[in-house]
Amino acid sequence: MGEQEGGTYTLCLELATPAEIEVGALGANSFDSGWYAYVGSALGSGGFSRVERHRELAAGKRDTRHWHIDYLLGHSESRLDSVVKTTSVDGECAVASALDSPTITDFGCSDCSCETHLFFASTREQLLSAVEDAHNLLSGATAVDQFR
Repeated sequence: MGEQEGGTYTLCLELATPAEIEVGALGANSFDSGWYAYVGSALGSGGFSRVERHRELAAGKRDTRHWHIDYLLGHSESRLDSVVKTTSVDGECAVASALDSPTITDFGCSDCSCETHLFFASTREQLLSAVEDAHNLLSGATAVDQFR
């Protein structure tokens, strides 16, 4: 899958310790330690290059935070583990609807009617299984990239 292709993606990350994080206009939010899935779309001209931008922010190579997820990715105790991508599909809300462990209301979904685009699981296996199942409901080609 080329980075210029677009579609739907889900970032999977671990937060090692509980944290209180200021998330832009959402304000301060409490995050439990565990695994988080953030569902987003990369349908613009840059396609999945948006995922690389998130990855750079998580690695400390960028400071500017544009989206809610950037505040969680930029926290010192978070670690980006993997991304599940489905090409050529606008399925962000479908994936979010298929996941059943919402966390913070209004997180990452200011441009749609979803409750949230951030989901929680206590284990990596549980999270990745749910995310892959949700992406498999879409009609595009799905791939998992590991970052560890």
